[in-house]
Amino acid sequence: MVANGDALLAPSVTRRLIADFARRPRTDPQSPLALQALTQRETEVLRLIARGLSNAEISDTLVIAMQTTKTYVGRILSKLDLRDRAQDIVFAYESGLVAPGAIGPDLVDPDSRRH
Repeated sequence: MVANGDALLAPSVTRRLIADFARRPRTDPQSPLALQALTQRETEVLRLIARGLSNAEISDTLVIAMQTTKTYVGRILSKLDLRDRAQDIVFAYESGLVAPGAIGPDLVDPDSRRH
């Protein structure tokens, strides 16, 4: 990833970034119109990225292949015109998709998991 010029954030750094961001005072949320460009599954993946999950953890949570997760991440970045996962996280919080402190089973629609 780094060799391709992309940024790499360790999960521990991502979680710290999220915690710091969550402590900031709320500003007016960005327009949710940009979220309408995402499919339901892409929205779920973005929500999990915003919680600091790695691609492997997202794959396990949604019971999908790692390559599928990578495809979703790439589509999210492209559709929202974002550069990296850090911008994904900021966007998710600023758009109101994710609220600080809302960690737990509410992250994923239970009907979206394969059985």
